[in-house]
Amino acid sequence: MKNQFILKSLMALSISVLLFSCSKNDYGSNSRATGWKYNSKDGGFQVQTNYKEQETGPGLVFVEGGTFTMGRVQDDVMHDWNNTPTQQHVQSFYMDETEVTNVMYLEYLDWLKGVYPPTEPKYRNIYYGALPDTLVWRNRLGFNEMMTNNYLRHPAYANYPVVGVNWIQAIEFSNWRTNRVNERILEEEDVIKKNAPFEDVSAESTFDTDTYLNAPSQTYGGNDEAIRGGRASERYAKTNDSTGLYIQRKDGLLLPKYRLPTEAEWEYAALGLVEIRSYNIYRGRKKYPWNGKYTRSGKRRTRGDQLANFKQGDGDYGGIAGWSDDGADITAPVKSYDPNDYGLYDMAGNVAEWVADVYRPIVDDEYNDFNYYRGNVYTKNAINPDGTVKIVMTDSIVYDTLSNGKIIARVLPGGILQVPVDEDDTYMRTNFTDSDNRNYRDGDKSSSRYYEGYQDQDTPNKRMYNAPIHYVGPDAEDSTKMDKRYDESSKRTTIVDDKVRVYKGGSWKDRAYWLDPAQRRFMPQGMATDYIGFRNAMSRVGTKARRQKTPRHQKPKG
Repeated sequence: MKNQFILKSLMALSISVLLFSCSKNDYGSNSRATGWKYNSKDGGFQVQTNYKEQETGPGLVFVEGGTFTMGRVQDDVMHDWNNTPTQQHVQSFYMDETEVTNVMYLEYLDWLKGVYPPTEPKYRNIYYGALPDTLVWRNRLGFNEMMTNNYLRHPAYANYPVVGVNWIQAIEFSNWRTNRVNERILEEEDVIKKNAPFEDVSAESTFDTDTYLNAPSQTYGGNDEAIRGGRASERYAKTNDSTGLYIQRKDGLLLPKYRLPTEAEWEYAALGLVEIRSYNIYRGRKKYPWNGKYTRSGKRRTRGDQLANFKQGDGDYGGIAGWSDDGADITAPVKSYDPNDYGLYDMAGNVAEWVADVYRPIVDDEYNDFNYYRGNVYTKNAINPDGTVKIVMTDSIVYDTLSNGKIIARVLPGGILQVPVDEDDTYMRTNFTDSDNRNYRDGDKSSSRYYEGYQDQDTPNKRMYNAPIHYVGPDAEDSTKMDKRYDESSKRTTIVDDKVRVYKGGSWKDRAYWLDPAQRRFMPQGMATDYIGFRNAMSRVGTKARRQKTPRHQKPKG
């Protein structure tokens, strides 16, 4: 009897161990759904099984996401009432450790000048549209011509943050950076032909990441030798199912896009909530990117030193010479001050920074408190009659004419033309119904007693915000000139509209009040100043936390 009991117990234990081992089985190279083997030579499903995690792109640092109190909890002495505290959650992402510098932007300009020579009339607006506005340094009663002539290009300012760049120019730099980084990855992995980014690039055949992923055979203008000239192409095709010897999104090799950070991401990253997790910090009591309530260091070795580059007071942009000043009168070289807990430099002071969001006085946390962002305009690839994607050529470059008359190229040759999503795409959807969502819940009809009066004769749709409507277009009598009409209406009550963007952080021109990461200001996206720069961010795919490893671009060669 006793032996039977022991036998039954052992059998039960064996079954439990078997079931437990099955439940812990990660199935390795076999399908959890069917049990069939992945990547078999006999026609099994091809899938990437060796992917570890996202590489850290050049210039970026990892920011682990989480919850935080977005908005200002200190005294609102300006009475803006546009940053009421709300609890938000941000996904993990990557952000530039410094602002984009002059030398980084000059690399962009040099590439544009080489591929699209401004001496050719058809390319002239591409290069000149990307140039920063160096005249932002001028002051009617100030002698600033030295900065006007030297700040962008003189090597003494190479590692200073670039300024004079408007929001749209920052977006186009981000797009260019994405393409150059992914092009370099393909070359280093020997997927495309060596030196293809230099030898096979022309105005008609520039590399575009979206084109490579959606219509790879049209990359480099359809130059098959350049696209598939790498020795590793066939290896990737066999192991990762890169159909036609092209890398696909499923291979996990190419990085997501460089972009401007959202306002929520920027504020979260600036606060640097890594090591201090007290109740007050969690609830938004942190005033600056560093710990403490003061702008001077309290550490023994650096006591009294300024922790950021900002305006001390009237006529005081750096302090008394040689005595505990902040080391700068205008901007300062990046990394002049200690980073915050995320390893990010100058998240307070030096220059304020563009973020992606369209400005509205409210942050609608009642509708969304996860990855908050206002500015979504959903598009899709334009399709030719034969079903292929529509690639932009030199005769169909897409330009954007700003309200100040500046012309900026938005889609260069080699890119895919984008069109708004339509009713077929939104039919029976519950999460969105329109392509342009910049105005969503920004103040419904019941929110404004004057809403009905905001309709203009030249504007068929009523507008919540009665901003000026400037006109810029070709002159009817002389096509070589621009017809610029400034809106002089006395009925305008605000400059807030769909083309006004948020910028965050204090600058060398601002008092300490603006160093608080929660502060919000705004400016038309086509304007530039001598105190606004930008830095890039990148979304993270996969796990929230990160394994420590050396990024590809930092690995020693050999």
